[in-house]
Amino acid sequence: MLLDYLKLTRVPQWIKNFFVFVPLLFSLHLFDGDYFFTTLEAFITFCLASSLIYIINDLIDVEADRAHPTKKNRPIASGKISKLNALIVIAVLVIVIVLLLLNFNREFIYIVIGFVVLNILYSLWFKHIVILDIFSIAAGFAIRVLAGAVVISVPVSSWLILTTIFISLFLGVMKRHSELLLSTGGDASSSRKVLSQYSLNFADQMATVAAAGVIICYALYTVSERTVSVFNTENLIYTTPFVVYGIFRYMYLEYISNKGDNTTRIVLTDIQLIVTVLAYTVTTVLIIYKVI
Repeated sequence: MLLDYLKLTRVPQWIKNFFVFVPLLFSLHLFDGDYFFTTLEAFITFCLASSLIYIINDLIDVEADRAHPTKKNRPIASGKISKLNALIVIAVLVIVIVLLLLNFNREFIYIVIGFVVLNILYSLWFKHIVILDIFSIAAGFAIRVLAGAVVISVPVSSWLILTTIFISLFLGVMKRHSELLLSTGGDASSSRKVLSQYSLNFADQMATVAAAGVIICYALYTVSERTVSVFNTENLIYTTPFVVYGIFRYMYLEYISNKGDNTTRIVLTDIQLIVTVLAYTVTTVLIIYKVI
Protein backbone atom coordinates (compact mmCIF):
# COMPACT_ATOMS: atom_id res chain seq x y z
CA MET A 1 0.00 0.00 0.00
CA LEU A 2 2.80 2.41 0.86
CA LEU A 3 4.42 1.75 -2.51
CA ASP A 4 1.12 2.44 -4.26
CA TYR A 5 0.79 5.82 -2.52
CA LEU A 6 4.39 6.68 -3.38
CA LYS A 7 3.56 5.91 -7.01
CA LEU A 8 0.40 8.00 -6.71
CA THR A 9 2.32 11.04 -5.49
CA ARG A 10 5.09 10.53 -8.11
CA VAL A 11 7.97 10.97 -5.66
CA PRO A 12 10.70 10.47 -8.35
CA GLN A 13 9.24 13.46 -10.22
CA TRP A 14 10.17 15.70 -7.30
CA ILE A 15 13.60 16.05 -8.86
CA LYS A 16 12.08 18.68 -11.19
CA ASN A 17 11.56 20.95 -8.19
CA PHE A 18 15.31 21.35 -7.70
CA PHE A 19 14.90 24.31 -10.07
CA VAL A 20 13.79 26.16 -6.92
CA PHE A 21 17.43 26.03 -5.76
CA VAL A 22 18.80 27.75 -8.88
CA PRO A 23 18.41 31.34 -7.56
CA LEU A 24 19.97 30.29 -4.24
CA LEU A 25 23.02 28.90 -6.02
CA PHE A 26 23.56 32.15 -7.94
CA SER A 27 22.63 34.44 -5.03
CA LEU A 28 25.94 34.03 -3.17
CA HIS A 29 23.92 32.74 -0.17
CA LEU A 30 24.20 28.99 -0.78
CA PHE A 31 26.03 28.42 2.49
CA ASP A 32 23.86 30.80 4.50
CA GLY A 33 21.68 28.64 6.78
CA ASP A 34 18.64 30.94 6.81
CA TYR A 35 18.57 31.22 3.02
CA PHE A 36 19.19 27.51 2.50
CA PHE A 37 16.49 26.26 4.86
CA THR A 38 13.97 28.79 3.53
CA THR A 39 14.62 27.48 0.01
CA LEU A 40 14.46 23.90 1.26
CA GLU A 41 11.02 24.58 2.73
CA ALA A 42 9.98 26.12 -0.59
CA PHE A 43 11.26 23.00 -2.35
CA ILE A 44 9.17 20.78 -0.07
CA THR A 45 6.12 22.95 -0.73
CA PHE A 46 6.57 22.58 -4.49
CA CYS A 47 7.06 18.82 -4.11
CA LEU A 48 3.72 18.52 -2.32
CA ALA A 49 2.07 20.85 -4.85
CA SER A 50 3.45 18.71 -7.69
CA SER A 51 2.07 15.55 -6.08
CA LEU A 52 -1.30 17.27 -5.67
CA ILE A 53 -1.36 18.09 -9.38
CA TYR A 54 -0.34 14.56 -10.42
CA ILE A 55 -3.20 13.05 -8.40
CA ILE A 56 -5.72 15.52 -9.87
CA ASN A 57 -4.42 14.69 -13.35
CA ASP A 58 -4.77 10.95 -12.69
CA LEU A 59 -8.37 11.45 -11.58
CA ILE A 60 -9.14 13.47 -14.71
CA ASP A 61 -7.47 10.97 -17.05
CA VAL A 62 -8.43 7.75 -15.27
CA GLU A 63 -10.46 6.33 -18.17
CA ALA A 64 -7.84 7.23 -20.77
CA ASP A 65 -5.11 5.77 -18.56
CA ARG A 66 -6.96 2.45 -18.35
CA ALA A 67 -6.73 2.16 -22.15
CA HIS A 68 -3.01 3.00 -22.16
CA PRO A 69 -0.45 0.13 -22.27
CA THR A 70 1.65 1.47 -19.37
CA LYS A 71 -0.46 4.15 -17.66
CA LYS A 72 -3.07 1.48 -16.89
CA ASN A 73 -0.73 0.37 -14.10
CA ARG A 74 -1.05 3.70 -12.27
CA PRO A 75 -2.62 3.24 -8.81
CA ILE A 76 -5.98 4.88 -9.59
CA ALA A 77 -6.35 3.45 -13.11
CA SER A 78 -5.49 -0.06 -11.89
CA GLY A 79 -7.87 0.19 -8.94
CA LYS A 80 -5.16 -0.24 -6.31
CA ILE A 81 -6.20 3.12 -4.88
CA SER A 82 -9.84 4.15 -5.02
CA LYS A 83 -10.99 7.56 -6.20
CA LEU A 84 -12.24 8.27 -2.67
CA ASN A 85 -8.83 7.56 -1.14
CA ALA A 86 -7.20 9.70 -3.81
CA LEU A 87 -9.53 12.57 -2.88
CA ILE A 88 -8.57 12.10 0.78
CA VAL A 89 -4.90 12.35 -0.14
CA ILE A 90 -5.66 15.53 -2.11
CA ALA A 91 -7.41 17.02 0.92
CA VAL A 92 -4.46 16.18 3.18
CA LEU A 93 -1.98 17.67 0.71
CA VAL A 94 -4.03 20.87 0.41
CA ILE A 95 -4.10 21.27 4.19
CA VAL A 96 -0.36 20.69 4.54
CA ILE A 97 0.45 23.05 1.66
CA VAL A 98 -1.74 25.81 3.13
CA LEU A 99 -0.04 25.40 6.51
CA LEU A 100 3.39 25.61 4.88
CA LEU A 101 2.42 28.69 2.87
CA LEU A 102 1.68 30.55 6.09
CA ASN A 103 5.45 30.73 6.63
CA PHE A 104 6.17 32.47 3.32
CA ASN A 105 5.89 35.95 1.87
CA ARG A 106 2.89 36.98 -0.21
CA GLU A 107 4.75 36.84 -3.54
CA PHE A 108 5.71 33.19 -3.02
CA ILE A 109 2.15 32.28 -2.05
CA TYR A 110 0.80 33.84 -5.26
CA ILE A 111 3.38 31.96 -7.32
CA VAL A 112 2.48 28.59 -5.77
CA ILE A 113 -1.22 29.25 -6.38
CA GLY A 114 -0.42 30.23 -9.97
CA PHE A 115 1.65 27.05 -10.40
CA VAL A 116 -1.24 24.86 -9.23
CA VAL A 117 -3.83 26.71 -11.37
CA LEU A 118 -1.61 26.53 -14.46
CA ASN A 119 -1.13 22.79 -14.11
CA ILE A 120 -4.81 22.13 -13.51
CA LEU A 121 -5.59 24.11 -16.66
CA TYR A 122 -2.93 22.04 -18.42
CA SER A 123 -4.58 18.80 -17.28
CA LEU A 124 -8.02 19.98 -18.39
CA TRP A 125 -7.31 21.88 -21.63
CA PHE A 126 -3.81 23.08 -22.43
CA LYS A 127 -2.33 19.62 -23.00
CA HIS A 128 -4.76 19.16 -25.89
CA ILE A 129 -3.66 22.36 -27.69
CA VAL A 130 -0.65 22.09 -30.00
CA ILE A 131 2.41 24.13 -28.95
CA LEU A 132 0.57 25.56 -25.94
CA ASP A 133 1.01 22.16 -24.27
CA ILE A 134 4.80 22.47 -24.47
CA PHE A 135 4.79 26.11 -23.38
CA SER A 136 2.66 25.21 -20.36
CA ILE A 137 5.29 22.69 -19.30
CA ALA A 138 8.03 25.28 -19.82
CA ALA A 139 6.12 27.83 -17.75
CA GLY A 140 6.04 25.39 -14.85
CA PHE A 141 9.84 25.25 -14.70
CA ALA A 142 10.21 29.02 -15.04
CA ILE A 143 7.73 29.47 -12.19
CA ARG A 144 9.90 27.25 -9.99
CA VAL A 145 12.93 29.47 -10.62
CA LEU A 146 10.93 32.64 -9.93
CA ALA A 147 9.61 31.07 -6.74
CA GLY A 148 13.15 30.28 -5.62
CA ALA A 149 14.06 33.92 -6.14
CA VAL A 150 11.11 35.58 -4.41
CA VAL A 151 11.19 33.25 -1.42
CA ILE A 152 14.65 34.56 -0.47
CA SER A 153 14.01 38.03 -1.93
CA VAL A 154 16.86 38.05 -4.44
CA PRO A 155 16.80 39.29 -8.05
CA VAL A 156 17.18 36.75 -10.83
CA SER A 157 18.86 37.41 -14.16
CA SER A 158 16.62 37.64 -17.21
CA TRP A 159 19.14 35.50 -19.09
CA LEU A 160 18.80 32.80 -16.40
CA ILE A 161 15.01 32.85 -16.73
CA LEU A 162 15.32 32.57 -20.52
CA THR A 163 17.76 29.67 -20.13
CA THR A 164 15.27 27.90 -17.86
CA ILE A 165 12.44 28.45 -20.34
CA PHE A 166 14.46 27.05 -23.24
CA ILE A 167 15.63 24.05 -21.19
CA SER A 168 12.06 23.17 -20.28
CA LEU A 169 10.89 23.75 -23.86
CA PHE A 170 13.68 21.45 -25.01
CA LEU A 171 12.69 18.70 -22.56
CA GLY A 172 9.02 19.06 -23.53
CA VAL A 173 9.79 18.79 -27.23
CA MET A 174 12.02 15.75 -26.63
CA LYS A 175 9.17 14.06 -24.78
CA ARG A 176 6.75 14.80 -27.62
CA HIS A 177 9.31 13.49 -30.13
CA SER A 178 9.57 10.22 -28.21
CA GLU A 179 5.78 9.91 -28.04
CA LEU A 180 5.58 10.53 -31.79
CA LEU A 181 8.02 7.69 -32.40
CA LEU A 182 5.80 5.38 -30.34
CA SER A 183 2.67 6.48 -32.20
CA THR A 184 4.26 6.08 -35.62
CA GLY A 185 5.38 2.62 -34.52
CA GLY A 186 1.76 1.56 -34.58
CA ASP A 187 0.85 1.97 -30.92
CA ALA A 188 -1.91 4.48 -31.50
CA SER A 189 -3.52 3.71 -28.16
CA SER A 190 -0.52 5.15 -26.34
CA SER A 191 -0.73 8.46 -28.14
CA ARG A 192 -1.92 11.77 -26.79
CA LYS A 193 -4.64 13.34 -28.91
CA VAL A 194 -2.48 16.40 -29.48
CA LEU A 195 0.19 14.28 -31.18
CA SER A 196 -1.93 14.16 -34.33
CA GLN A 197 -1.09 17.87 -34.75
CA TYR A 198 2.67 17.29 -34.55
CA SER A 199 5.12 15.60 -36.90
CA LEU A 200 8.62 14.24 -36.37
CA ASN A 201 10.05 16.87 -38.70
CA PHE A 202 8.29 19.68 -36.81
CA ALA A 203 9.47 18.25 -33.47
CA ASP A 204 13.04 18.04 -34.78
CA GLN A 205 12.98 21.71 -35.79
CA MET A 206 11.55 22.81 -32.45
CA ALA A 207 14.17 20.75 -30.61
CA THR A 208 16.96 22.41 -32.60
CA VAL A 209 15.62 25.89 -31.82
CA ALA A 210 15.14 25.08 -28.12
CA ALA A 211 18.60 23.51 -27.78
CA ALA A 212 20.22 26.50 -29.49
CA GLY A 213 18.23 28.81 -27.20
CA VAL A 214 19.55 27.06 -24.08
CA ILE A 215 23.16 27.27 -25.17
CA ILE A 216 23.01 30.87 -26.43
CA CYS A 217 21.08 32.24 -23.44
CA TYR A 218 23.31 30.50 -20.91
CA ALA A 219 26.48 31.60 -22.69
CA LEU A 220 25.22 35.20 -22.77
CA TYR A 221 24.32 34.94 -19.07
CA THR A 222 27.88 33.92 -18.14
CA VAL A 223 29.43 36.93 -19.93
CA SER A 224 26.74 39.53 -19.24
CA GLU A 225 27.85 42.72 -17.52
CA ARG A 226 25.54 42.06 -14.57
CA THR A 227 26.88 38.52 -14.04
CA VAL A 228 30.52 39.59 -14.17
CA SER A 229 29.76 42.48 -11.82
CA VAL A 230 27.86 40.41 -9.26
CA PHE A 231 30.35 37.54 -9.13
CA ASN A 232 33.40 39.68 -9.82
CA THR A 233 34.75 37.10 -12.26
CA GLU A 234 34.54 36.14 -15.93
CA ASN A 235 35.30 32.48 -15.22
CA LEU A 236 31.66 31.39 -15.26
CA ILE A 237 31.98 31.06 -19.03
CA TYR A 238 33.99 27.88 -18.43
CA THR A 239 30.84 26.14 -17.22
CA THR A 240 29.26 26.48 -20.67
CA PRO A 241 30.82 23.25 -22.05
CA PHE A 242 28.95 21.27 -19.37
CA VAL A 243 25.66 22.77 -20.53
CA VAL A 244 26.44 22.05 -24.18
CA TYR A 245 27.51 18.49 -23.41
CA GLY A 246 24.38 17.87 -21.35
CA ILE A 247 22.13 19.07 -24.19
CA PHE A 248 23.98 16.95 -26.75
CA ARG A 249 23.93 13.91 -24.48
CA TYR A 250 20.19 14.21 -24.01
CA MET A 251 19.67 14.54 -27.75
CA TYR A 252 21.81 11.45 -28.27
CA LEU A 253 19.71 9.46 -25.80
CA GLU A 254 16.54 10.46 -27.66
CA TYR A 255 17.64 10.32 -31.30
CA ILE A 256 20.01 7.36 -31.09
CA SER A 257 18.88 5.37 -28.07
CA ASN A 258 15.18 6.38 -28.06
CA LYS A 259 15.16 7.01 -24.30
CA GLY A 260 13.73 10.53 -24.20
CA ASP A 261 10.22 9.63 -23.05
CA ASN A 262 10.98 9.91 -19.32
CA THR A 263 13.12 12.87 -18.28
CA THR A 264 13.29 11.83 -14.64
CA ARG A 265 14.47 8.31 -15.44
CA ILE A 266 17.17 9.64 -17.75
CA VAL A 267 18.49 12.15 -15.21
CA LEU A 268 18.52 9.54 -12.45
CA THR A 269 20.02 6.64 -14.44
CA ASP A 270 22.29 7.93 -17.20
CA ILE A 271 25.80 8.00 -15.73
CA GLN A 272 27.17 10.54 -18.18
CA LEU A 273 24.34 13.00 -17.48
CA ILE A 274 24.69 12.51 -13.72
CA VAL A 275 28.44 13.19 -13.90
CA THR A 276 27.84 16.22 -16.13
CA VAL A 277 25.29 17.75 -13.73
CA LEU A 278 27.53 17.11 -10.72
CA ALA A 279 30.60 18.50 -12.49
CA TYR A 280 28.65 21.59 -13.57
CA THR A 281 27.31 22.18 -10.07
CA VAL A 282 30.68 21.75 -8.36
CA THR A 283 32.50 23.92 -10.90
CA THR A 284 29.86 26.66 -10.65
CA VAL A 285 30.05 26.69 -6.85
CA LEU A 286 33.85 26.82 -6.91
CA ILE A 287 33.81 29.75 -9.35
CA ILE A 288 30.99 31.77 -7.81
CA TYR A 289 32.21 31.38 -4.25
CA LYS A 290 35.78 32.30 -5.18
CA VAL A 291 37.33 28.92 -4.45
CA ILE A 292 38.94 29.00 -7.90
